[in-house]
Amino acid sequence: MAETPSTKRANPRQRRRVGIDGPTTKERDYLEVLYYLSQRGEPVIAAQVARWLALQPPTVSHALQEMEKKGYIQRDERGEIALTPLGFGLAEGIVRRHRILERFLADVVGVPWHMVHEEAVHLEHALSPALEDRITTLVGNATTCPHGNPIPGSGESYHSPVRLDMAPAGALFTVRRIEEEAEERTDLLRYLEANRLLPGNQFFIPDTSPTYGVTLRSCNRDTTVSPEIAAVIWGETAAIDPQTGGA
Repeated sequence: MAETPSTKRANPRQRRRVGIDGPTTKERDYLEVLYYLSQRGEPVIAAQVARWLALQPPTVSHALQEMEKKGYIQRDERGEIALTPLGFGLAEGIVRRHRILERFLADVVGVPWHMVHEEAVHLEHALSPALEDRITTLVGNATTCPHGNPIPGSGESYHSPVRLDMAPAGALFTVRRIEEEAEERTDLLRYLEANRLLPGNQFFIPDTSPTYGVTLRSCNRDTTVSPEIAAVIWGETAAIDPQTGGA
């Protein structure tokens, strides 16, 4: 005879806890930030993590010590932090989940571009593997998040070679991605969206200034972007064809 299912209702929160021996929610946030910083190809130190997460250095130092004990990170004699293979695998999965969720919120749900990061942060820790698989199916073959950053495992990589504040005057500039750290500032994302500084959009650069920033022209409208904002926008430049006025 088939076994009769128990009529006792399991607590869904308890089910999620059983058998789970991984990073805490706080440690997942640290792993995500360490992944982003490591992609810049620069040394990663605790001060950068503290600034990104807006935490006091002693708090960050304690958390990093615990993560080192768990084998997620390693630190050298200079204090530089590197993800271990275990930590990198966990971090890559966290980033993939976050960016796929952002894509789903933007493309399927219709959440405004400047809000998708914040909403994804609220939802990602509660996302089950089954729901993640379903969302992945719904977003199709997406290779980047709505901010242009690559989804791990999609085959896409960081290949935007020029930061806007380094782009030359007289060139065309196509926005490809917004730095991850800027995604934490909803006010900045709202500004970028209002001025169409979104991945895929192209602008002419009539003028640049280290003091005042970069002037962008599109549809006969000029917008001057401050040096601080220009430093979080990455893209590609192209020379203007004198015969056509385009690239």
